[in-house]
Amino acid sequence: MRKHEFLFTSESVSEGHPDKVCDQIADAILDECLKLDKWAHVACEVFATEEYILIGGEITLNCKQKPDYEKIARDTLRKIGYVSAELGIGCDSCKIDIRINTQSGDIARGDKHEDLLNMGAGE
Repeated sequence: MRKHEFLFTSESVSEGHPDKVCDQIADAILDECLKLDKWAHVACEVFATEEYILIGGEITLNCKQKPDYEKIARDTLRKIGYVSAELGIGCDSCKIDIRINTQSGDIARGDKHEDLLNMGAGE
């Protein structure tokens, strides 16, 4: 390549692609966590296939109330139109597994909001 040339690549998926559905669910979980705790630590991944959702990752909140991850996923599916198993996944019929743990103490220690100037790189 010449000095001023570069290669640019990108990926795009269309409406209804499982990646888009998973992003909607993960965003809704993040939004709920931030409503409960503005300093929430959220590393959430969502996987979807026919009639199945897996929500996993690490979420740490400094409050007693915890989000209902299954309800958030079902409400999000309903909101974006997945109301029947005939569509590949139904908001009321799909199986949902939750595999959420709290954030590793090592990561949390390097990512405290009280001392932003000394913040670690995080994940």
